[in-house]
Parts: sequence; C-alpha cells; structure tokens
Amino acid sequence: MQFKQPEILYFLFLLVIPILVHLFQLRRFKKEFFTNVRFLKELSIQTRKSSKIKKWLLLATRLLLLTFLILAFAQPYFPSKNENTKNNDLFIIIDNSFSMQAKGEKGELLKRSVQELLENTPENQSFSLLTNDETFWNTDIKSITKELQNLKYSAAPFQLESAMAKIKARKTNHKKEVVIITDALGLEKKQLKSLENPEQTYFVIPKSEQQNNIAIDSVFMHQPMDDFYEIGVKLTAYGENSNSIPLGLYNQNKLVAKTAVSFDTKEKIMFFKIPKTDFNGYFSITDPVLSYDNTLCFSISKPTKTAILSIGESNKNDFLTRIYTPDEFDYFNTELISLDYNLIEKQDAIVLNELKDIPQALQTTLKSFVEKGGRLILIPSNENSVNNLNAFVSLFDSSQYKNTEKKEKKITAINFNHPLFQRVFEKKIDNFQYPSTKKSFVINSSNVPILSYEDQTVFLTSIEKEMGGVYLFAAPINPTNSNFQNSPLIVPTFYNMVQNTNKSGVTAITIGEDEPFLFDATLTKDEIVSVKGVSETFIPTQQIVSNKVKLHFGDYPEKAGNFGLYKSDELLKNISFNYDRTEGNLALADAEIVSDYNKINSVESLFNTLQTEHSNDILWKWFVLLTLLFLIIEVLIQKFVK
Repeated sequence: MQFKQPEILYFLFLLVIPILVHLFQLRRFKKEFFTNVRFLKELSIQTRKSSKIKKWLLLATRLLLLTFLILAFAQPYFPSKNENTKNNDLFIIIDNSFSMQAKGEKGELLKRSVQELLENTPENQSFSLLTNDETFWNTDIKSITKELQNLKYSAAPFQLESAMAKIKARKTNHKKEVVIITDALGLEKKQLKSLENPEQTYFVIPKSEQQNNIAIDSVFMHQPMDDFYEIGVKLTAYGENSNSIPLGLYNQNKLVAKTAVSFDTKEKIMFFKIPKTDFNGYFSITDPVLSYDNTLCFSISKPTKTAILSIGESNKNDFLTRIYTPDEFDYFNTELISLDYNLIEKQDAIVLNELKDIPQALQTTLKSFVEKGGRLILIPSNENSVNNLNAFVSLFDSSQYKNTEKKEKKITAINFNHPLFQRVFEKKIDNFQYPSTKKSFVINSSNVPILSYEDQTVFLTSIEKEMGGVYLFAAPINPTNSNFQNSPLIVPTFYNMVQNTNKSGVTAITIGEDEPFLFDATLTKDEIVSVKGVSETFIPTQQIVSNKVKLHFGDYPEKAGNFGLYKSDELLKNISFNYDRTEGNLALADAEIVSDYNKINSVESLFNTLQTEHSNDILWKWFVLLTLLFLIIEVLIQKFVK
C-alpha cells in the first residue's frame, strides 16, 4: 500500500492525546469508609468493573477512529498492476502567453509552473511537451531541462485547438493523457470541444494574486500642424488603479517627454506634440503586473503629399479643393473626356464625382488601381444607369445599386466605431443638424454602413480590399440634390477616406496579424527589402506593385520593437512592431469554464494525481467509511454501555 500524501501520516502522533486522557480518567482514588454502607459493597464493585470496560472500549474506538481518519487524508492506494494504464502516453500543454507573466503566491505563473515541473517530474517519466510556439515529442525531464529553464513568453495567444490538433495527429497504440497548464484567459467553451477524452484530460490553472493592470493600447495621429505633430496615446486600466503612473515618450531611446497619468476612468488618452520630422520611438509606463504591454513602439515618417485625382465636372468638384489643400495634398481635377490614363497609377486616391457613364476601359484600370492599394470614392450621378453602376461595383464585391428613390431623406445615423470616424468625435452626438438628399439610390450591401438614412438604408459604405478600398455613396452630393457639402461631416469624411495610404501617420503593426503593408519604393527584380532591428533581421514576403512594394510579415518579428525597411544598406522607411494587446485584462480568466474536467490544484501534485488515477484500488473512501463506523460505535457505547 502506498500513500498519495504520506506527510499526513505524521499526524498519527495525535493518537497520544486520547491515551493520555484515558490514563487521567483511570487514576486511583483513595478509599474512604462510611458507616451503614456495607449493603452497597457488592454494587460498588460491579459498577467499577463496568466503568473500566466502557472506558477501554471508548479508548479503542477513538484510537481506531482517529487512525482511520488520518489514513483517509493520506489517500492510500495500491499501485496499478494494469500495464495498459501504466503505458498511457502523456502530453503536457503549457500556456506561455503573456498573461502568464502575472504573479501568483510564489512568483510569475509560468516560471513557477516550469519550476514545479522540473522539481516533481519523475526522471523515468516519458512525455511530450507543447507550448504556444514549440513542440518536444517523446522526451523526458532531463532532456529538456535547459529548454524549460529558457522558455520565453510567446506573442502567440494560447490556442487549445491548435495544440490538440497536433496531439490528435500523433499516432499511438496507447491511450492519451493530456495535462493543460494555463491561466484560462481567453479559453472558451468551443475550444474545449477539441478535447478527445475528457476523463483523461487534466487542467492545472494557476491563479494570479491580483487582476489590476495598465496597458498602452494604441497610438494615433491626432492632428498635424505646421511644424509639429500632435499624437495621442490611449491607455487602459483594468481593475482598480488609484495611483498615478509615469508615462514617457522616447525617440531613438532618448526621453523627449514625460508626464504622470491618473485614472479617474477606465480609459485615458494623453496628447503630445513632437517635431514634424522622422520619428522612431516608443511610449513606456511602469506597471509591475504585466510588463509586455508597458511599451508601445511606433514610427512616423516625414510626410509626403497624398496624390488625389478627381474625375468629373470641375464646378462639381470645387468643394474638394477646400478639403484637399496644397500643404498636405497634391490634388488635381480632370474631366472624363480629357483624362490621361497614365496618371491613375501615380495617384493614392481617386474620386469619381457624378460621372454619367463609367467606360469599360476606366473600370478595368480602376480595378487594377484598387488592387495595388489605391482608394476609390464613387459618387453616383442621377443620370447614371443602375446597370452601369453595378457592372463597375461588381468588380470589387457583391454590393449592388437599386432603383432611384425620388424623396427627401435625412442622414441620421453615424457609425462612430468605423475607422473613418473612430477618433473624430469625443462622444456620441444625439442632437445633430442632419444633412439630407432629395434623390438617392438604394444600396444593397453586406458591408457595414458608415452613414445611414433615417429609414436605415445606406448613404455611405465601404468595400475593404486587401490593400486598397472603395467608398460608395448612395446619392449625388451637389448643392442641388443635397446639403451634405454644408454639413460638418463633409471634411472628416473626405479627409479620412484618403488617409489610409501610408503617406503619413503612425506605423505601429501588431505581430501576427499579417496585414499587407504597402509603401513607396522603386526596386529592380533582383533587389529585396529586408527588415532590420537591433537584435533581429528577417526578409518578409514581398511583391513589387508598380512603384510600390507590398510586404507580408507573417509571425515575424519574434520581439516587438523599432525596425527599418532596408534596400541593401539604404534605409527606405522606419517601421515598428508590437505585441497583441488582447491579454491585458486578467479578470477575463475564468477557471470555472473547466469545472466539468479534472482539475489539479498545482503542478506539484500533478504526478501524484496521475499515479493515483492509474491505481487499481483507491482506499481512502474505505477508510472514511471505517471512520464513520467507529464514530457510530462510540455513540452506541456511550448510550448503552453502563
């Protein structure tokens, strides 16, 4: 017989207590003789003998009761003789995402879990180990001690389905036992469906001592000035954060600004002014709970003018000259009849303003323009045919124009969450001077509307492509048909529609999102662009698109930081990468989500639990029953034995 918790057996020393109590109760008494009590002598002898027997019975009962209770807590068992269970294949999944940086009772959750694995894993135990970004098949604790000691936090979030898919792909003649060590942050019910055998799946969920955390969420261009940029940085406080923290702004590792941030609300936005030159730096805070989201790197390149071409009658495009001013934009207007098609590929954005007909040649050219990263704005004309509009729009997606409605409609709904208006309004506006249109098309689209009419139909929507995009208006916006040009919405709408061109603004890419990155560069077929940082260099997937280069970064770089795009040794552009901010809210960790599975309190007791599960005979339940039996016997002795 073996014990799962043998240290509990030290409590057997407590058996001395009932023995001492019993000896105290059996001490000798001095005899005193009284007159006229001779007739009680025989009765006295019988009572004393009965009392001694009762006390001995109670002593034996209490000793057995206490013994069986202690043995039950020590969890005795007989080792398994069944080779089928002994030879189960063990798979250990360790979540090494950034949320495991949180501190528990004995230190960081990940480091403590790894240390307990190193201390408690039997040397002869064979297992496979999977982390978020590494896999070790059929190994033992001695073979991977160094790898575990050097295990780093991964930018990849914990994905249980991915790990289970790898385990399922492993062919074996034995049953699989899976141990999952995670804080359960981001774990969802649907992910648990990937578990093959819940009865042989064990969760170890270490808990953080506190859930307070402050994260730098994002940085953005608030507004450009003549000689300065005004940039904004958004911070989020999770939990209760009453103390102010220092926030520093660095350029090329040199401190350029510093302030203190206090949180009277969950989110806080701070603004900074920096010179209007190339910037390659980061924001930094001091927060001891999670360190991965304490820094956010970003780059700002010296802006070049955004090239915009409007095609249509010049008198209908006058309002664009007031928005696309010469200090920021290289704006040019031409009528369709005099359009030079060679100009199109040199533009960053094109506005089709009330063309009565969109020729087939122009449609084909504009399709290629959008595919190469251009932004296209389509303002229909009342004289446009629905068929002509739909033939053009169908080149981009399934959105369709329907017949014209000849009634006045107000534009009453603004999608404040759309990137076009995300940072335009400080708060949602209820009492707004709504613009209107007299005639409009009905747009049938599955895309999210940006502006909507009072009857919930679309006034403005967008079609987002891999690099470029198309904006569709439902009605002409000339002064005869609409007062939209006089609305406060006109400037932010048209200004922001052409800003997603990497001409200016903040570059802060999230590692792992693999969104295409397009920038201006002239390369020959043999030249390549490499990404170089202080400690890491890699070559991304790239494609030459006219006078631009399209890059895909995949899961690189491995570490966040400031980098540069280089052609050989020539710096083309500064660029920055950051970790995903999805794991900052530690309150989302829900250990109850695995309540239907086997839960182990700590890694320290993991192998004791597995050994017990492999046992043929688990005896602690029998000892609990024996404890209850002798408790009942004691009650009966007290009641019936005189």
